Amino acid sequence: MAEAEKIKIGWFSFSCCEDNTIVMTEVMNDHWQEWKKIFDFRHVRVLKSKNIYDEFDIAFIEGAIASDEQETQLKDIRSRSKKLVAVGACAVVGLPAGQRNNFTEEQNASIQFLVDRFKALPKVLRVKDVVKVDAEIPGCPMSPDNFLKVVNDLVAELQKQI
Repeated sequence: MAEAEKIKIGWFSFSCCEDNTIVMTEVMNDHWQEWKKIFDFRHVRVLKSKNIYDEFDIAFIEGAIASDEQETQLKDIRSRSKKLVAVGACAVVGLPAGQRNNFTEEQNASIQFLVDRFKALPKVLRVKDVVKVDAEIPGCPMSPDNFLKVVNDLVAELQKQI
């Protein structure tokens, strides 16, 4: 497969503990020889310091959306991506990153200065609350087997289109 035909990958982390990034890199250790032939890791900060932010065949989104800035960036990533995958519990269900969504009025009042300082949204959002999601991989952290299944399914689908 020529370089131009490789599947362009982006991996982005928002409000979360980034445990899914660690799982992805561990899975990559086992699949690197195969993946380097089919993937163009364009924007994966954990793998490289010089990233390309233009277009993605698959964008993986880890974490919940907690600010207007994150919401804007997620919409931009979606517009550049053929497929978008919500990765991990925070991206899929909004928790635990969004635990403040369940705070009492008193608890919300006590953290309002932080919400204001960090320009946070009134409620933390799941990825699918903001953009269309093509696949979800739940878990905190995600299951390596579930991750591989989604990756393999998307690769098969995209390779039919190439």
